[in-house]
Amino acid sequence: MTLPKVGITLGDPGGIGPEIVVKAFSGRYPLPRARYILFGSGQIIKREEKALGFSLPLRAWRSGLESAQASLSLREVPAPFQGLVRGAPAQGNGKASFRFFEAAIAEARRGNLQAVVTAPISKKSWELAGIRWKGHTDYLNHYYPDAIMAFWSRKLKVALFSHHLSLKEALKRVRRRNLLRFFLILHQSLEKIRPGGLELVVSGLNPHAGEDGLLGREELDEIIPAIKGAQKLGLQISGPFPPDVVFRSTLGQEDKIVVALYHDQGLIPFKLQALGVGVNVSLGLPFVRTSPDHGTAFDIAGKKTASPRSFVEAIKLAVALTATS
Repeated sequence: MTLPKVGITLGDPGGIGPEIVVKAFSGRYPLPRARYILFGSGQIIKREEKALGFSLPLRAWRSGLESAQASLSLREVPAPFQGLVRGAPAQGNGKASFRFFEAAIAEARRGNLQAVVTAPISKKSWELAGIRWKGHTDYLNHYYPDAIMAFWSRKLKVALFSHHLSLKEALKRVRRRNLLRFFLILHQSLEKIRPGGLELVVSGLNPHAGEDGLLGREELDEIIPAIKGAQKLGLQISGPFPPDVVFRSTLGQEDKIVVALYHDQGLIPFKLQALGVGVNVSLGLPFVRTSPDHGTAFDIAGKKTASPRSFVEAIKLAVALTATS
């Protein structure tokens, strides 16, 4: 049996990313068998090991060295150790976290990794470092314009039609052509994960899903025509349903995924139900990419209280999806 190769990035060195990575691989959490490669700085890892009292079974990564055994290795990525700031966004933090992520994605794009699991980064740190992308998914969209941000848990699954945009800009994108294309790409991505895919359950945009045009015409003019177009093409898709009921009605139904039409519409209910155990999944890529469902948590960085649970779930899901992709 060939074990998948899974890249792990450390995230923002000023946040909880390095802490949850070290905790996840400390031996206290059962992880699936794989060849794990950490993309980051040995100095940062040693700092966390010392603070937490752990010692990872880490070996140096060597290009071309293949093994059939489960392993944990370090791909040292040059990054500034000086100038890192714990507990706040900083230019050095942004440079380091971007370089870790960029190196891992480059290996995945070459076909050398089947999955990448990313610890949280700070968009502000990236901005301070002059990084023009607004986060992991924005960077991935540069190479894979059809990449979709989705959130996965046992209770609820959500796909975001748009993500890191202002609400004003997000609403401008709710057009039938854009929606139909999104539905098709999402369906194709889900079919790779699960034969037959999942049923797409589409949220409305306006209160009461527009109330037949009384509270907004987007449902009548844009969303319903796109859904009907997708149905004609054979997709399992329904809606639009009122936003205040669609998430509750799909809870616990593992064969359904809610399509949220903008970032907070999907993330508020998801995090109410699955914060700490949910996983961020990038769909529409030739490799698997997952991450925990939380951010850098600068307020608790260095306090040794961060839970690695969502990160562990992200690792488990990444390995599981490599078996189906």
